[in-house]
Amino acid sequence: MITNKNILVTGGAGSVGRILVRRFLERDPNVIRILDQSEPGLAALKTELDDERCRFLAGNIRDKDRLARAVDGIDIVVHTAAMKHVDVSEYNPFEAVKTNVMGLQSLIDVSIDSGVNRFVFTSSDKAAHPANTMGTTKLLGEKLVTAANKYSGGHDIRLASVRFGNVINSSQSVIPVFREQIQKGGPVTLTDPRMSRFFLTYDDVAELVTGAIKHTQGGELFIQKMDAIQIEDLARAMIDAFAPKYGHDPAAIEITETGRRVGETFDEKILTEREVSRTIENESLYAVLPEQTGENGYLTHDGIDGFEPVDSVVRSSENADKLVREEIFELLRTEFEEGIAR
Repeated sequence: MITNKNILVTGGAGSVGRILVRRFLERDPNVIRILDQSEPGLAALKTELDDERCRFLAGNIRDKDRLARAVDGIDIVVHTAAMKHVDVSEYNPFEAVKTNVMGLQSLIDVSIDSGVNRFVFTSSDKAAHPANTMGTTKLLGEKLVTAANKYSGGHDIRLASVRFGNVINSSQSVIPVFREQIQKGGPVTLTDPRMSRFFLTYDDVAELVTGAIKHTQGGELFIQKMDAIQIEDLARAMIDAFAPKYGHDPAAIEITETGRRVGETFDEKILTEREVSRTIENESLYAVLPEQTGENGYLTHDGIDGFEPVDSVVRSSENADKLVREEIFELLRTEFEEGIAR
């Protein structure tokens, strides 16, 4: 699905977008257009990649005219641009709506009109039982993407969403924050010891997005099977792993509790009960079939080859088996170039 294709990655200078661009380049596309509002981010990525197949487009997801130019001649759109920080979105809710909802709708419209073949929207596990503005905008985004498969009319486009949790070492993850605090000698700040989260590696994210591009029949929600971690366990493992690298005694670095932030949840849920009844799976992915199918729906869906109905799904990080210390070390090791001292 990637070879010889023209691809647009929005938010391509962000941490998730950058890794997707690199993974796509390995699959021999014709062109990758990287759209981002950050000029420094685009300039830095251009220097890092130095690949003639890449085009670096400055622009804002809210600018529909810019989007129309960006998608002209594109086969595959992967939409990662968004306001992703829970606390910032909570304080600026309509800005989150303009970016995460209205910007997405504009991108859907121009993609349909330009003859795009595949469209993948990167959502968040915060869209399941949303407790904050960011999660609510992502849930509405999923609804827009599913519905677009019908109102696209005669255009041959398939649109799907992917939902994932925290990405190891991304700008939205706690890991860079913890590492910086450890480098300074602490303290490491923990909002609440009861916090648990799902985590993915960058390879997991790439597999999820490429899987959605490959398997979508239109309107599904794809979810990678993820590991869960208790955030306090993550903090203690990182102190043990990184403190010696920065010349600190792990025993001397304290963990302080700061209290839960506005809009923050104790756990993360990847699916609702209602979604589980429509979920199928293969070895690494869940796929939630669109609810708008069947006798009273407006979409048709014949299932996905290689996927079977689920027996059970652990929907919450609170109830999932948590990685232990050695497993956390191994997960971190895969995402950092330096070896981790045990």
